[in-house]
This record gives sequence, C-alpha cells and structure tokens, in this order.
Amino acid sequence: MNKKMKQPDLSKFKCLGCGACCRQPGYVKLKKNETDIIAAFLNMDVYQFIATFTILTKDRHNLSLIEKENGECVFLTLKGCRINDVKPEQCRDFPLKWKFTAFEKICAWAKKELKK
Repeated sequence: MNKKMKQPDLSKFKCLGCGACCRQPGYVKLKKNETDIIAAFLNMDVYQFIATFTILTKDRHNLSLIEKENGECVFLTLKGCRINDVKPEQCRDFPLKWKFTAFEKICAWAKKELKK
C-alpha cells in the first residue's frame, strides 16, 4: 500500500536560507533581461557576465547559470546567494510555482513544517 507523503502548506513558505535548493543540479534558465540586471549588479559588462557565468542550454534556446563541479549554483556562498537581490525569476518562484522531486526532504523550511 502506497502512503502519500504529507505536503507542507506552501502558502506559508518563508525561505530559511539553507541553500538546499541551490545545491540541486540542473538549469537555472535566465529570462531575457536577467543577464543585464545581474551583470549590472556585479558591476560587469553583460558580455563578460555571459561568458563567465552562463552556458547555453541543450535546446540552444536559453542561457543558464553555470554550476560548480559539485552541482551547486555558481553564486552560492557560505553566506548565501551572492546575487540574492537580483536572483533569477526561476529562483524567486521556488517552491511556489515549481519545485523538484524530494523538495520536502531537503528544504529546511519544509522539514520544519512537516514536523509540526
């Protein structure tokens, strides 16, 4: 018999800054204007930002932030997200508009909510 895992109420989501979502491998696709916004935040020329911090997705339709060797986002630091003030929409929308499999098992907020 399959037991359904309890799901946290995402309407109450409050990021605790654990960085678990930033450690999941996969694309962080950038919207058209996000390269300019992030580059300006980093005081970089947009072309330098693109060459240094992005890759072209396999479908050749989008730019994605690069990952560290271990799969973490390139902007994840010990203090949190280096570009938090201008992070991509995909990051801002997590987990309200999308989430990955096993989100409830690794997100500090979700684990806390499920213990209630």
